[in-house]
Amino acid sequence: MKFIIAIIKPFKLDEVRDALGTLGVAGMTVTEVKGFGRQKGQTEIYRGAEYSTNMLPKVKIEIAASDALAPQIIESIQQTASTEAIGDGKIFVMDLASAVRIRTGEAGDTAL
Repeated sequence: MKFIIAIIKPFKLDEVRDALGTLGVAGMTVTEVKGFGRQKGQTEIYRGAEYSTNMLPKVKIEIAASDALAPQIIESIQQTASTEAIGDGKIFVMDLASAVRIRTGEAGDTAL
């Protein structure tokens, strides 16, 4: 299993969620976050307004996925979230040792 964390621009969330839904992604966790990357507070254009800041609003998506589905999820997020502009975000992929569904006690891929 893989644990996928994607940091994307907030206005891309609906597109990414729809694209992942077509792949059969059963669930995800979404958190509003702030951060910066290489731009480090440079002047940015966000929703048509230009401003200078050192922390930009982003959305963090967390997905637990089977090893078989993970590459498709990563590719889908990368293609859908891209604006080809600075600050599009990052995708991190980690091995997930275990998952347990609290209600039923199922473990592994069946818990996803």
